Amino acid sequence: METIKESHNQKKLLHIAMFPWLAYGHLMPFLQLSKFLAQKGHRISFISTPKNLHRLPTSSSLSPLIKLIELPMPVVDGLPESAESTSDVPINKVPYLKKAYDKLELPLTHCLEDLEVNWIVIDFASHWLPRVATRLGINSVYFTIFNATSMAFLGPPSEILGGERQQPEDFTVVPKWIDFPNYDVKYKLHEVITHWECMEEEVSDFQRVAAGIQGCDFVATRTCPEFDADSLSLLNKLYGKPVVPLGLLPPVLTDADGAEESEGDKWRSLREWLDNKKEKSVVYIALGTEVTLSREAMHELARGIEKSGLRFIWVLGNRQLAEAPDMIPVGFETRVGDRGLVWRGWAPQLRVLAHSSIGGFLTHCGWSSVIEALGFGRALILFSGASSDQGLIARLMHGKRVGLEIPRDDRDGSFSSDAVAKSIRQVMVEKEGETLRKNAWAMREIFGNLNLNNKYLDEFAKVLETWPTSTS
Repeated sequence: METIKESHNQKKLLHIAMFPWLAYGHLMPFLQLSKFLAQKGHRISFISTPKNLHRLPTSSSLSPLIKLIELPMPVVDGLPESAESTSDVPINKVPYLKKAYDKLELPLTHCLEDLEVNWIVIDFASHWLPRVATRLGINSVYFTIFNATSMAFLGPPSEILGGERQQPEDFTVVPKWIDFPNYDVKYKLHEVITHWECMEEEVSDFQRVAAGIQGCDFVATRTCPEFDADSLSLLNKLYGKPVVPLGLLPPVLTDADGAEESEGDKWRSLREWLDNKKEKSVVYIALGTEVTLSREAMHELARGIEKSGLRFIWVLGNRQLAEAPDMIPVGFETRVGDRGLVWRGWAPQLRVLAHSSIGGFLTHCGWSSVIEALGFGRALILFSGASSDQGLIARLMHGKRVGLEIPRDDRDGSFSSDAVAKSIRQVMVEKEGETLRKNAWAMREIFGNLNLNNKYLDEFAKVLETWPTSTS
């Protein structure tokens, strides 16, 4: 007992730099981690470009120990002048964003020299940063916002860099190093081809990930053993260095900081609509801020939602609305007006998912969205956004029987409205979906368990505090 007290009293307070990739889905987990580490007394320098820092919901909830540091966004031919994030550009312009991110190497190096940090938390894209950290005598941890299953699919750095998988088709089979029973987590061809569009030619995403794994002191992943035990164990073997689960970083729904008021009329309007609906009778439909479907695909999805006959809220993001003026079929809203709500623009997703009227979630399978939904036990209708690891997450959740994947053509991603309607009904109301609903509800004990997830954050913090100091 005395030893524990002594070690607590002698805890080393650290200065930790954060350098996330230029996407909201990366910035937010890095900010959540920053807030937790600041609660432990550590100083945080959160480094990004001006526009990205201004987008963060910092307000009064940000600890004085967290300092936001701006690096000017580099100019790159082909990148729109105001673009600083993946949400600012179509997928085929993301390679230019990666070129700009790489040009931050020198200003970031000067910044780190001035800051005198103990650790830097790196993201997948900064393949050059472990080398810089080593030269400056800074420890580095590669924080992947992916779960361990997605990372295990990529394999060890040697395989990522020069393995047998060189063509999109090679990623549509389960890799040889994974031999778990009844395992079918792999990409569909259309998902790989879509992701290929956002890779930069000079330095591929695979090279970036491999450099991060190889160059860091250890890897941290957004998962926990209660959900991802086999893949976590495999990752430790594949990487030959420690892989530390951070927990799921579940978001906390609180009104203590006036959050509900700040969401204003938008949430009040949605809440009034939901308050009049029966428990678990509404399907929430949202495909994230960056997924875009063709007009034809949106119309087919709309027809499927209509055919399901169920109550729904369908959130259409600004990017989806910008694709074309008629992304929703003519007359659709009139026909479904008594049971459905089409919501344009941003919606307070966490509050919607928390409402007792929500029974299921038709999702693009972004990991943050899945974590939010399962935190409230909402069953999933899986419609992969065909980017990043979303396809792998769709297969994983389908395999764990907490959701059902909408059948789609492997090669082009096409689907039928009948398949959409059938999947929605099975997850929401049909007898054959009872197991899915029961399993999803049980997931609250993992995904919504703050004590469990904070335990892993505590363990991560202890690793940082006790790791030997780097020497340049």
